[in-house]
Amino acid sequence: MADMELKASGAREYITFRIGAQYYCIDIMSVREIRGWTPATQLPRAPGFVRGVINLRGVVLPIIDLADRLGFDPTEPTARHVIIVAQTGRQVVGLLVDAVSDIINMPAEKVQPTPDVGSEAARAFVLGVMAIDDRMISLIALESVMPTLAGEAA
Repeated sequence: MADMELKASGAREYITFRIGAQYYCIDIMSVREIRGWTPATQLPRAPGFVRGVINLRGVVLPIIDLADRLGFDPTEPTARHVIIVAQTGRQVVGLLVDAVSDIINMPAEKVQPTPDVGSEAARAFVLGVMAIDDRMISLIALESVMPTLAGEAA
């Protein structure tokens, strides 16, 4: 019943996570699982934000350091870090983040457009911003975060 009420109200569910002191979220429908940090096998000539790959039940899963991908200092992963396994289209990746916070319900009209800060890169990675209590949460454009097969792999 609650799921039907969410759809009727236009609300969506998002999983929120932290990178440093900043909060971000992605649509929960794109999340396949959340797991602890696993050291990745590096790939030659991969972009800096690609930490490498891990074996996820027989599937090779690329790990993206989301902090590095968003332009922050690269993460030095510890046992406390988390990998969010996410899928968009046919592509599945692991997103390395500091911690998962919670799941929120947010009506579409409460998601505000990304402020025009003069950076197309910021707008490419952030679909919008939500104000919840005393936190600002940026909605990540998952498709923009994932490396393109031809453009960034070399």
